[in-house]
Amino acid sequence: MQRSSYCIVFLLFFIGVSCDSNHVFDVYKSVPDKWHKDSIVSFKVSPPDTINNYNLFVNLRNTNDFKYSNLYLIVELNYPNGKTIKDTLEYRMTEPDGTFLGTGFTDLKENKLWYKGNETPFVFDESGTYEVNIQHAMRKNGEVNGVLNLEGITDIGFRVERGNTN
Repeated sequence: MQRSSYCIVFLLFFIGVSCDSNHVFDVYKSVPDKWHKDSIVSFKVSPPDTINNYNLFVNLRNTNDFKYSNLYLIVELNYPNGKTIKDTLEYRMTEPDGTFLGTGFTDLKENKLWYKGNETPFVFDESGTYEVNIQHAMRKNGEVNGVLNLEGITDIGFRVERGNTN
């Protein structure tokens, strides 16, 4: 009986690991109690090659303390040879009725948000280490100044997956 329990645990572990074989890079960083508007979350990524397509995602975890239906982020991608791409992105975080999007059964939701690769293939065309910087750009309606301390975001992550090899 004990041997079959070990086999089941091993099989479940193997299935869990093999289902996520597309990921190349997947790192989360915790956000303090509140995410300050000047706080930048940085990731260093060394892609495996300069010829294949990849999908890039901003991952985040939020709680019910997040008070908005959308999230605005500034994502900066710094290439090894000095080129920089800076994007201001908007992500929908709730349904119209206020129900949070994302996965999770508790008040903690996990969101996998497209950054690059969804519309056109993304290739890391320079060899070396890339740096990704993420900061929030939240504003209240009708106000010029940004939200100083954003509540409800607990972790920010960055993920790179192998893209289609069409």
